[in-house]
Amino acid sequence: MRNLSEANLTQTVIDSMKEGQDARTKEILTSLVRHLHAFIREVRLTKEEWLTGIELLTAAGQLSDANRQEVILLSDTLGITALKDFVNHGHAPGATEYTILGPFYRDGAAEMPAGASIAEGIPGEPVLVSGRVLDGEGQPIAGALLDVWQASGEGFYDVQGQGLPDMGLRGRFRSDAEGAFHFRTIRPSSYPIPFDGPVGQMLIATARHPYRPAHIHFIVSAEGFEPVTTELYAEGDPYLESDAVFGVRDSLVVKFERREEIEDGAPDGLSAPYYHVTYDFVLEPEE
Repeated sequence: MRNLSEANLTQTVIDSMKEGQDARTKEILTSLVRHLHAFIREVRLTKEEWLTGIELLTAAGQLSDANRQEVILLSDTLGITALKDFVNHGHAPGATEYTILGPFYRDGAAEMPAGASIAEGIPGEPVLVSGRVLDGEGQPIAGALLDVWQASGEGFYDVQGQGLPDMGLRGRFRSDAEGAFHFRTIRPSSYPIPFDGPVGQMLIATARHPYRPAHIHFIVSAEGFEPVTTELYAEGDPYLESDAVFGVRDSLVVKFERREEIEDGAPDGLSAPYYHVTYDFVLEPEE
């Protein structure tokens, strides 16, 4: 290793890993080294630029905690998360598309009865969300679990404070024998991702805005089927074409249809005027 040069360094680093016992680890690290070294050669990275990158990654790690994951946010804003999802979750025709989890998911939301509200006591425009969970043949999936979370009408999640209750705007629901579900919430708004840290500095440096279009998050799962992590986006939102984290898919854009009067079959507790969102989730069989 004493006679190293730009020409032989990459292969030397790769050869140093040849005794590793895990084949997948070696495959990943070998490819990572090749691509990183090729990147440095392509841009002719200076030592000042290298240090800036190190400082950005360090700051992202230092800023991350149980309520904020700056490293995931960096992955999201660079399109890495979206690409990872495309690679891992190619969907069958008609199946609901996968999109990003986002940095604000929390496990442990309460399971609620059909028609309950995840926005109890939180101000906002009333929304009824309903639909079905189906298989690829259009048959209902009974007992599917829908794990739901969203931001408030002001664009904040419960972990961000702003007066929201702990586990506010979060809930879990089950589909019935016909695959149907419905719950109440409030209309979410578009909002900026956290941009007071290194991710924000990167967005400013590249003249990008930090906004996400209004959406509601879902993880839909059922025994015998592949779970899908996805989001429903509000039609007409000004940020649908420039989502800061590249999460929008055409098939996930839905209408928030305004209702001036309560519809037949609407759950108790809903007040007019309100918005009605309907969507059928289609799950793929487990491999």
